[in-house]
Amino acid sequence: MRSSIRMKTLTATDPRRRALLAGGAVFAGLMLAGAPVMAFDVNSARSLIDRAIADVNGIIASGKGEAAMLRDFEGIFARYADVNAIARSALGPTARSLSAPQLAAFTEAFRVYIARKYGRRFREFIGGQIEVTGAKPIKSYFEVSSIARLRGQSPFDLRWQVSDRSGKPLFFNIIIEGINMLATERAEIGAMFDRRRGDLNLLIQDLKSI
Repeated sequence: MRSSIRMKTLTATDPRRRALLAGGAVFAGLMLAGAPVMAFDVNSARSLIDRAIADVNGIIASGKGEAAMLRDFEGIFARYADVNAIARSALGPTARSLSAPQLAAFTEAFRVYIARKYGRRFREFIGGQIEVTGAKPIKSYFEVSSIARLRGQSPFDLRWQVSDRSGKPLFFNIIIEGINMLATERAEIGAMFDRRRGDLNLLIQDLKSI
């Protein structure tokens, strides 16, 4: 005896069809708009820093010369850091008065400067290792803690502050042994700007050569 399977067609007025179509429309809208599927949370912040630290560990273990390492560290900042936010913070209130081309020129020079400066600091970790130890929410961002273990030295603390204000998770601050990168750069860039009597072009030129 043969058995038959009857297919039931959903009509346009069937509640299940309307729900299916509505769900499909929402998903398609998210894809077209480029909206992230996953929300920014403590796990995505930690994942970002896990990847950044893996890259840092790879660079310091590579055995490359200083120039090659510094180029690689520029890549770290390009991929994982919110350089635009860090640059604006370092320049302070002056950033609000700049034209878009001026701010872009400063940001590019600052990107090279900050990557080289902290790349040299990370080069001090050669022979050691950095590992993530935890993450927690703080106000509107997340702080990811890590520890650096260097040969012949006591382990010390590094903290990475991560936000998605730029549209995706990026770190905007590093605190190394209690020294705050944002606060330090705001003071140092401000002093450099003052010594050049507010000449932005001269500041940009000098940042590129440091």
